Amino acid sequence: CKVAGNFWRERSCVVCVFLSVLPGKMMAQQVNSPPMKRPRAARDAEEEPDSSEGFRFSQEPTLDQIRAMQNHFARERDWDQFHSPRNLLLAMVGEVGEVAELFQWRGEVKEGLPDWSEKDKKHLSQELSDVLIYLVRLAEKCHVDLPAATVEKIKLNKQKYPAHQVYGSSKKYTEYATPEKNSS
Repeated sequence: CKVAGNFWRERSCVVCVFLSVLPGKMMAQQVNSPPMKRPRAARDAEEEPDSSEGFRFSQEPTLDQIRAMQNHFARERDWDQFHSPRNLLLAMVGEVGEVAELFQWRGEVKEGLPDWSEKDKKHLSQELSDVLIYLVRLAEKCHVDLPAATVEKIKLNKQKYPAHQVYGSSKKYTEYATPEKNSS
């Protein structure tokens, strides 16, 4: 695939399917565009290896590709007029409520949801996707570079929660003794 690269290995490329319905000129621009230089934030995120075992997200589509797909979807329907930051936030909160409803009354849920039906897992994936779509759209409307902001936030959290000090604890960072607190 010249647009999205290797996508989910043997599955069809969602980005290509999406782009195939766009006007030919736009498709040609996407295919003929030079590869984008990866932002510093993306390179920084790769400095530390992912030690998680098992589950991983797909590499494609990227958040920016999701942003572009949703932007096109909304404009095609003239919904951009309704997508103010406030409205998007309230819609996202509603979707988070729908995710919470799926977990309500289930007690603790094991990682990977082994006790859930395929129907329930599919419903969860759709509701989580709604949350992500609204989050990405809200970030776009607020001009927040979400991947870069996320990398910065993780760096800040590393400072607020040094592993050697907080390991195995769920306390808030304000509950830990820090050099600044001890000197005042």
